[in-house]
Amino acid sequence: MTPFEMLGVFAAGIGAGALNAVVGSGTLVTFPVLLAAGLSPLTATVSNALGLVPGAVSGAIGYRRELAGQGRRVRRLGVGAALGGITGACLLLTLPAEAFETIVPCLVGLALVLVALQPLISRTVRNRRPADRPVRRDGGWPLSTGLTLASVYGGYFAAAQGIIYISLMGLLLDEPLQRLNAVKNVLVAVVNTVAATLFLFVADFDWTAVALVAAGSALGGQLGARTGRRFSPAVLRALVVAVGTVALVQLLLR
Repeated sequence: MTPFEMLGVFAAGIGAGALNAVVGSGTLVTFPVLLAAGLSPLTATVSNALGLVPGAVSGAIGYRRELAGQGRRVRRLGVGAALGGITGACLLLTLPAEAFETIVPCLVGLALVLVALQPLISRTVRNRRPADRPVRRDGGWPLSTGLTLASVYGGYFAAAQGIIYISLMGLLLDEPLQRLNAVKNVLVAVVNTVAATLFLFVADFDWTAVALVAAGSALGGQLGARTGRRFSPAVLRALVVAVGTVALVQLLLR
């Protein structure tokens, strides 16, 4: 990498860490930058997964206040997240590279749609909740199953997995959004960690990219947790969609 490319990857790591802590979809920031730096889609995905682990942990720590009283829920959902994450990572490593390069544009497109529709999803969730309905604290097997399947996706390609988590928990749990976001950050950290552990031993990655994304995402996770609530969700969403569109165009033109 050139010094300019290294600076760009580090800056993308900061942005991804902050976005992941607040809304998710940080991969849509780092992924196109890693592609622009010359990495193949598969190497970029593996390097990105390894590099975003410190950012995921940092974001989860930043939201520790909102995690109070949710230990049992986090432990139960974390088991499914770990199983799903390792399954998705195995799929990434066992499927042919050609299959990955075919699937990834579809996944990026799906992620962009989820990001763009997030306000509609959130509004639908709020409107369908009767005021007199009993409070839901568990979510049952539909939530556990849905989050496990979402974690398979996250282990394979992490873009917008946090938005999927928030959507599922918002539909099936009665909790303030910030508390759900705190659980989301822990689940993302679990998925990223188990997938990255596997990648570390058996996958090809770029150490320079990993180090730059890791340093940037760790810083960004703290920045996102501390100041992200002050940013306009519309601005963040527009940025994610714009960067993700660039990534999609790059992938389709390769």
